[in-house]
Amino acid sequence: MFRSVISGVGHYVPPHVVTNDDLSKLMDTNDAWIQERTGIKERRFVEKGSDDTVSTMGTKAARIAIANAGLKPDDIDFIIFATLSPDYYFPGPGVMVQDQLGIAEIGALDVRNQCSGFVYALSVADQYIKTGMYQNILVIGSEIHSHGLDISDRGRGVSVIFGDGAGAAVVSVGDSKSDRGILSTHMHSEGKHAKELALLSPNTLDWIPEIIKRNDPEDVSYFPHMNGNFVFKHAVTRFAEVIMEALEANKMQVSDIDMLIPHQANLRISQFIQQKMGLEEGKVYNNIMRYGNTTAASIPIALSEALLEGKIKKGDLVCLAAFGSGFTWASALIRW
Repeated sequence: MFRSVISGVGHYVPPHVVTNDDLSKLMDTNDAWIQERTGIKERRFVEKGSDDTVSTMGTKAARIAIANAGLKPDDIDFIIFATLSPDYYFPGPGVMVQDQLGIAEIGALDVRNQCSGFVYALSVADQYIKTGMYQNILVIGSEIHSHGLDISDRGRGVSVIFGDGAGAAVVSVGDSKSDRGILSTHMHSEGKHAKELALLSPNTLDWIPEIIKRNDPEDVSYFPHMNGNFVFKHAVTRFAEVIMEALEANKMQVSDIDMLIPHQANLRISQFIQQKMGLEEGKVYNNIMRYGNTTAASIPIALSEALLEGKIKKGDLVCLAAFGSGFTWASALIRW
C-alpha cells in the first residue's frame, strides 16, 4: 500500500477587509462584544461585482498549491472540492475548477460536510492514493458566506462569525519507506442534531416558489441558524475525542503533537481545547482573528499560513481537527 503525503498547499482570501467596527454600522454590535464571544477582529468578504466566486477562489488557491508541490495542473489526476456554498445548486464547483485549470477530463467530486468538509475530503484523497488509484489529488475548501448572511440585528449572533476564503492542498504518492505522510484519518457524524446548525431553506420540500408566495419578511429559514451554546458544548467534547482517537490509533500522546490546526469556528473553542489537552501556546495555530469562520476553507487556509510562517517543519506531527454542521467531526494525523 502506498503512503499519502501533502506535497503542496496554498490559500486565497478576497482583498476586502470587513472589521468589527464596519459591522457595527450595519447592526447593533461592537468590537468588544464580538471579540469577547468569538475572538474575531476582522474577516474577508467578496465584494459585489467581484470576479471571485467559490470555484474561482478555489482555483486561485489550487494554482498556488500545485506550484508549491512542484507540479503542473496537468499532473493532477482527481479533484475533491469541499464547500457548503457552491456557485450553483448544481453542478458542484469541482467541475468548474477542472475547467478553470484547463485540465483534461479528470474526475471531480464534491463534499458537503461543511466545517469538517476539508478533513473528510482529505480522508477520501488519502484512500485513493493509498490504493494506487491516483498519483496527485487536488483537495480544495472554499466558501463565500457573506452573500447569504442576515446582516441585521436579527442575525448578528451568526453573521459576525463568518468570512470568505479558499485553501487547497495537493495529496500525492509518497515514499512508502518513509514515515512521513498522512498517518490516519477519523470521521464521525450525529444527525439527530442536524437542525442545531443548519440552513433549512430552500429545500426540495420548501422550494423557491413557495417561499416567494409566502412573502413573509420574518421567514429566516434561508439564513443560517445556529444554537450557539449547544454547538459549543458539543464541539469542545468532540474535538478532544477525535484528536485523542487519532493519537491512540497511532500509539501516540498529546505531548507528541507539534502543531494542532483546529477548524476556525470560534477562538474560545480553540482555547478551551488547548487548555483541556494541556497544549503549549505555540502548538495550536489560530487565524480566526483575521478571517472569521471560513468553514471548509478554514483548515487549509490555516495550514497554508502556518507553513508560510515556518511554524511547521519537516518531521513535525501535525493534527487537523474539525467539528461542524451535521453534526460531523473529523481528524487527520500527519507526519510532515
